[in-house]
Amino acid sequence: MARRYDTNDVTDRATGLREAASAVRRGELVVLPTDTVYGIGADAFTSEAVADLLEAKGRGRNMPTPVLIGSPNTLHGLVTDFSEMAWELVDAFWPGALTLVARHQPSLQWDLGDTRGTVAVRMPLHPVAIELLTEVGPMAVSSANLTGHPAPENCDAAQEMLGDSVSVYLDGGPTPGNVPSSIVDVTRPVPLLLREGAISPDELRKVVPDLEVAN
Repeated sequence: MARRYDTNDVTDRATGLREAASAVRRGELVVLPTDTVYGIGADAFTSEAVADLLEAKGRGRNMPTPVLIGSPNTLHGLVTDFSEMAWELVDAFWPGALTLVARHQPSLQWDLGDTRGTVAVRMPLHPVAIELLTEVGPMAVSSANLTGHPAPENCDAAQEMLGDSVSVYLDGGPTPGNVPSSIVDVTRPVPLLLREGAISPDELRKVVPDLEVAN
């Protein structure tokens, strides 16, 4: 039976974050608010939990799960060959709606899907998400919807789709918007915008003037 907590209530928030952290450590799934849409998350280093996440969404391994982190410092243990331009993007837009695709450390013991040695990583601009990520570490997080359905902007929509496949729902009220994060590939000499989202190419080019845009 899924449990749901109102994170706008001080007492409920503390209890909910504690229960969500415990659920993540047990390898279970949680739903959390972010600055874009609601996400379904699991411990990034528990392969069975990530597989459960993909199954709950009806999503294949060919669409690997992004990773959310609570601090830019966490990148040092996750990625390699991270360029100066990539760090400049982090400094300018994190926390926020920018996802960076980078090469992950080859020593990492995780299975996020068919990543081909890369990871899509982001630090969200949401206090509840950051507090949970700070407590449990990197989480595999995808939008909290069934594949092919709209990404949820509130907890009701997420729970209606995912039901009891999720152990804990953290209800932070409506999200600020339903525009997804922009995705930039920083594995190449010149960063490439793979998906235009909340941050426009013009804004990104203020930091990385040579940014290319995928066709």
